Amino acid sequence: MSKAGLPAGLKMRHDAHYVEQIAKASRTVGRMIPIEKVFPNPEQPRSEFGDLDELTASIREKGVLEPLLVRPNKDGTFMIVAGERRWRASREAGLSEIPCIEMDLDEQGVAEIALIENLQRKDLNIWEEADGLAALSEKFGYTQEQIAAKISKSRTTVTELLTIAGLPPDIRDRCRDAGISSKTTLLEIARQFDDAAMHDFLDSLISGKIKPKAKKSKSEKVLSEPNSKNAANAKNEDQNQLKTMTFSSQNGKYEVIVRCPQNEASGARVEILKLLKEAFEVIKKDDSAFRD
Repeated sequence: MSKAGLPAGLKMRHDAHYVEQIAKASRTVGRMIPIEKVFPNPEQPRSEFGDLDELTASIREKGVLEPLLVRPNKDGTFMIVAGERRWRASREAGLSEIPCIEMDLDEQGVAEIALIENLQRKDLNIWEEADGLAALSEKFGYTQEQIAAKISKSRTTVTELLTIAGLPPDIRDRCRDAGISSKTTLLEIARQFDDAAMHDFLDSLISGKIKPKAKKSKSEKVLSEPNSKNAANAKNEDQNQLKTMTFSSQNGKYEVIVRCPQNEASGARVEILKLLKEAFEVIKKDDSAFRD
């Protein structure tokens, strides 16, 4: 039997657990498997499993109520696709066998399900989530649109998480050491012009010289958005006061247009470079950036 990826058309939903949907879509049947034959996925997107005491106590009293998803190996063992916390807690509880749903999946299917199952439970930290999406993009060639459809998140959210995934290792280490885990703040850091600028920005954040941007609430966004008539008038006024720089390719097919307020043109260099860097990163990582 040929191996399959994620069942076609199946997306992450929040009204029923993903494991249940996988079982129904794939017509799989659960069975008990000796716990010594079940092993973790070495590429599990999650690296922290938290306190297992409560889960262990529950399993000791009531057993494992939700089967693990596993993939059979050629040597008769099984790799966990989803449910490593339950497997760890079951070992602590002294179980000799655990309920599993056996699935015949390729690497791509394993990566998708492992990531999405964790995302649905909201168990991943910002780094695990970002790196999980980056793996789908880099290892399996998914576009940002495809990732967004798979995990039921907006394209913008996917772009932001992939930007965070691209932070250099030394910047990541400094962010972790400083306890910086806000997506908004990490994006501020990632959008600095280069590594040196990122370190400078981090220095200012950690010393308190600058404060992280607060995330706007939905109500604030609505109040701050002008109506279409006012927006059109404001745009027309601004157009008369903007300095425009146009850069064209040699064949004339492609253009990059940069605009900034006329009275701020001399001091806008850093902000313009940041915007160009952000545009560069988006285009570099997503071949569908120009498609509707």
